[in-house]
Amino acid sequence: MSLTRIDAYEVFYSANAFSPRIALKGAGNYIGMLVFLPNGATLPADTVTKGQVVLYYHLDHYHNAIDLLRNEKPVYLFYNGSGPGFENGIKTMIEKVGEGEITPAQ
Repeated sequence: MSLTRIDAYEVFYSANAFSPRIALKGAGNYIGMLVFLPNGATLPADTVTKGQVVLYYHLDHYHNAIDLLRNEKPVYLFYNGSGPGFENGIKTMIEKVGEGEITPAQ
């Protein structure tokens, strides 16, 4: 399994026919893209294009993905392969039960 730490992200929420996307960066380079298609649409197989992982989700999952990127640390991109039977996505590492969210000192 390919596992790459995500250090930064960019949100593309364009008008018209462009699907919402989240570009992922690791060590200063683009490492992947999360593409959100209309709910109910048939999702293409996840793939690697020009050295970057491209993962497809339904639009209902946009808030889950952006929540992980905004609130968890560290977050990793994982890619096992294209087609049925391969699990790909973004993930956190093991966290202690009851750890809670860390808030900045005021």
